[in-house]
Amino acid sequence: MNRYICIHGHFYQPPRENPWLEEVELQDSAHPYHDWNERITSECYAPNAASRILGPDKKVSRMVNNYASMSFNFGPTLLSWMERHAPEDYQNILAADKESQTRFSGHGSAIAQVYNHMIMPLANVRDERTQVLWGIRDFEHRFGRKPEGMWLAETAVNTRTLEILAEHGIGFTILAPHQAARVRKIGEEKWTPVKDAGVDPQMAYVCPLPSGKKIHLFFYDGPIAREVAFADLLESGVNFANRLLGVFPRDQHHPRLVHVATDGETYGHHHSFGDMALSYCLHHIASQNLARVTIYGEYLERFPAAHEVQIVENTSWSCAHGVERWRSDCGCKIGGHRGWHQKWRAPLRQSLDWLRDTLAPLYEGHMSAFSGDPWQARDNYIEVVLDRGTDNVENFLRENFRQKLSAGEEVKVLKLLELQRYAMLMYTSCGWFFDEISGIEGVQILQYAGRALQLARELFGKDFEGHFKKMLEAAPSNIADLRNGAAAYEKFVAPAVTDLTGVGAHYAVSAMFDDHTGGKKVYCYTVREEIYDLKQEDGRTFVIGRLHVRSDITREEGSVDFAVVPRDGHHLNAAVRVSMSEEDFRGVHQEMERAFAKGDVKEIDRLTERHFGATQYALKYLFRDEQKRIFDEVIHSAMEEFEDHFREIYEHYYPLLQAKEELHIALPKALIACIEFILNRDLLDLFAREQTDISALKRIAVEVKRWAFEIDKTRISFVATRRIISLMRGLEKDPRDMRLMESVDDILRAVAPLNLDLDLWRAQRLYLAIARQVSGGSLPTPEPRWLNFFHKLGDHLNVQSEQGEHSGRSV
Repeated sequence: MNRYICIHGHFYQPPRENPWLEEVELQDSAHPYHDWNERITSECYAPNAASRILGPDKKVSRMVNNYASMSFNFGPTLLSWMERHAPEDYQNILAADKESQTRFSGHGSAIAQVYNHMIMPLANVRDERTQVLWGIRDFEHRFGRKPEGMWLAETAVNTRTLEILAEHGIGFTILAPHQAARVRKIGEEKWTPVKDAGVDPQMAYVCPLPSGKKIHLFFYDGPIAREVAFADLLESGVNFANRLLGVFPRDQHHPRLVHVATDGETYGHHHSFGDMALSYCLHHIASQNLARVTIYGEYLERFPAAHEVQIVENTSWSCAHGVERWRSDCGCKIGGHRGWHQKWRAPLRQSLDWLRDTLAPLYEGHMSAFSGDPWQARDNYIEVVLDRGTDNVENFLRENFRQKLSAGEEVKVLKLLELQRYAMLMYTSCGWFFDEISGIEGVQILQYAGRALQLARELFGKDFEGHFKKMLEAAPSNIADLRNGAAAYEKFVAPAVTDLTGVGAHYAVSAMFDDHTGGKKVYCYTVREEIYDLKQEDGRTFVIGRLHVRSDITREEGSVDFAVVPRDGHHLNAAVRVSMSEEDFRGVHQEMERAFAKGDVKEIDRLTERHFGATQYALKYLFRDEQKRIFDEVIHSAMEEFEDHFREIYEHYYPLLQAKEELHIALPKALIACIEFILNRDLLDLFAREQTDISALKRIAVEVKRWAFEIDKTRISFVATRRIISLMRGLEKDPRDMRLMESVDDILRAVAPLNLDLDLWRAQRLYLAIARQVSGGSLPTPEPRWLNFFHKLGDHLNVQSEQGEHSGRSV
């Protein structure tokens, strides 16, 4: 077999964590999911680990882990998020790499990635090295082996970058065809220029480097990759396979490798059911012996490169102008906003370069007091980023610094290293990729810069923020109200900045809506109540107290004093300050208690401002998720009142629905709105209950279809899917529970008239797992009634009882 096929997926999301909280906050644009990481995991990363192959009857015949049959890389920061928030899917990815090693002659399908997707040719050498080192160490930590290859952000490359990869033992990387400059057969002297991206992509190349080192390069098939990413090639797995097979030469006497590389999100997020087209494509090729599916490491071992190549310097796969997309208004953009420019890109990069270069010598000077090699300490800091457990941090501090550090010195060292981490994160490529500086990606990197500025102020006693914002004024926004990058910084970054006092304020306000347990984790902080004195009298409430707040990242800690005074309705004011002395606090405590006992609101306000300062905190100062939680609690009673009124209208005027049908007269829009509100509330409530009322569900489904009422299909599909998966998980644990089986089957049949967009792949996987238990004999021989019901459930889940395949149509 001389025909080899490799499909590479670059799975990546920019780091989205709030840099002060180390967690991704609620992102409304990802509705009905919490955030975009969660949404894209559900649409792409998770289903690719259990992709469905359909049989002749278009029912699921089996499910496969695509990652075990393709080449792939995952962004380290994305895997870090998945490890915490999607652990099952994360483990499936790691397991796929182990499985692939048995399939590909000991080579794993995963390759590494430069750590936070920095455009390497635009970075300084020091950052380039750390990006590679961190990417390698992150890979080793997760996959338990050394990476053979490494993905470069946007495939952005120059010779210096390749030298650094080779220096650190990276064997190959993947580039676009237009990034090849000239080629020659090994042993020949004459180079042949490559014109119009005309490099032969069906072979491996070795790139000799000025240092004497070398690295292998693969140039993917550009036309097919574009069809996968931007056309309709993923409509059919067979068509995808045939397109790959169709570019092999007719008279083929030597091994040839057809390979493509695209964003991994192509397979499910950008193209619905793209994972299924991918799985069937690979299955069709392998099962029909049309070519051998391989990965880059295995192919290199079998067929060492016979040709050399030199690259076009400072190029990438997503900018026709080299790497200008990340430093100038070159014309490359997403589009969709006529007349928008990207003149902000150059000033943004200049501002960040100034900040990086201003902070570097300060970091080096201060860290030199503790380490003989401050930059080696930064390189080694990845060990802490990967595991912030107390024992691991202690080991890191002990192994990397010359002396036993005091508690204060530990805080300073960790802050210095965090400063450098954010000085790299602020160069995440997505900040320049899109069309507007105030977009979610631009704001994200400005927040990283904001965190670096805050740490610099705390460490060095110097405030660089003013000059940084002055430089951002030269970055014009396309949004008239924002004007420029400085305004975007003030609007979106400044309000997000927090510290120990801010965390204390968040706790003090949110505690008014919680039961108290003496403290809790607030993201990457630990808060402990030292004093919490709640006074309630005649419907009035007042709280004064003291909190101990500790950062789990930098170990910085301190106490804050607070007072909270609820106002009319749901308003409240909270005042917070760094703790005063014990004697002063007792005096303030007594003064405010006396004022409260008298019901003297003005005196309480005067004392609050006098002792705690004029800055007042309210609900809007809470962190985003807590804002949403408390708002939902506050509005719940109002929604219940609405529901009572609307339900009364719905029940009273229900006979009009009969008249509407008989007389063919349209109902008033106001009445329709009331009815639809009730139907949506009832549907959501039914799926939230422990026992779903099937008769009620059927009745609502019939009404919606009969009278063409509108329902929130997105949200209802989401909660219905989760309910079905929950029941199926229970069934997998106890397959003999007929009640659970009937519940799933009843729900599927009842919602059929609603035409919901149910995402059933997890439920289908659980069904197949139960089927394997039955066929494998791990379950006692089921009774005929159980088997009959199980087959019916399979029909409603669209899973076939017997194996089979069809053309791979992905819809």
